[in-house]
Amino acid sequence: MSAPRKTPAALTPLRGGAHDIEQRKKDHIDIILSGQAKHARPAGFDDIDFEHNALPEINFAEIDLSTEFLGKPLRLPFLASSMTGGPQLGGRINMSIAEAAQELGFAMGVGSQRIALGGGVNHGLDKSIRRVAPDIALYANLGAVQLVHGMTVDDARRAVDLIEADALILHLNPLQEALQPGGDRNWAGVSAAIAQLCAALPVPVIAKEVGAGISVPVAQRLSDYGVAAIDVAGAGGSSWAAVEGRRTSSQEGQHLGELFRDWGIPTAAALHDISEVLPDMPLIASGGIRHGLDGAKAIRLGATLVGQAAALLPAATQGTEQVIQHVREWAEALRIACFATGSARLDDLRRARLR
Repeated sequence: MSAPRKTPAALTPLRGGAHDIEQRKKDHIDIILSGQAKHARPAGFDDIDFEHNALPEINFAEIDLSTEFLGKPLRLPFLASSMTGGPQLGGRINMSIAEAAQELGFAMGVGSQRIALGGGVNHGLDKSIRRVAPDIALYANLGAVQLVHGMTVDDARRAVDLIEADALILHLNPLQEALQPGGDRNWAGVSAAIAQLCAALPVPVIAKEVGAGISVPVAQRLSDYGVAAIDVAGAGGSSWAAVEGRRTSSQEGQHLGELFRDWGIPTAAALHDISEVLPDMPLIASGGIRHGLDGAKAIRLGATLVGQAAALLPAATQGTEQVIQHVREWAEALRIACFATGSARLDDLRRARLR
């Protein structure tokens, strides 16, 4: 006989309560939107230049930006990366992105679902996303460290079922947790828990950092555990060390947040190194992706999808049409990069000459 299904009340109580977590999520959005928590060092894409092709011999109008990720076709190689599952604003953000993703054919990752699983208000993290976006690639999201702090495989299944997700993102954020007041600093056993989850979950698992990057040894371990894809989420965009430093009233916490502001592996370096060692591992490039030209470079370095969170957030807070405009501009820059390298499709771009 199988074990009884966990109810929301069976989860470990939310640290500080749902209200405090919602306030923390709101603080995160406000700080990111302020632009005061960026890495001082770039993500590494400015060091990469395509060789220009003055005779592309292709029709711009016929350039194909479609791809496939984890078995699902996409019209654009774009991921609206996980942003928020907390404040009231989160519901509007999720709906705006979902509607735009349905219109343009890109993927979407939701913010952390821990509040919803714990019985809190879900802020749009339910089947309403599927009602407005029935065809998109949609990814659930939970913190990996919670796997050793009360979250079970059944809880992860509920997170997937809650939004009818195609995959589950497990975010890895040890630096953020170390700097966050009351953060989860005990990560012993997380690796074994990830392996157990990958073996038991009926959908693929995507491992994702949150802005400090994933190294080759860690990527190899994640591959061994059964992770289906990796989001390198490297340094160069938002610094969650700086975010947490700005949230605290403690002078020590503020100092530590600034001290570790630029900690991490730049996105371009993490992407290049992992793709060299694990060429068959599907990769997502996020962390400091500013525009479609960065996206083109990321695809050339081995990415299948390119993710944005902070860069997309201002548009997402304004509404669906603004998200559509933002992603269309991103895709147009990617298409121009394809044209100027003579790449009729993304596979051609992956072989484009670099200077």
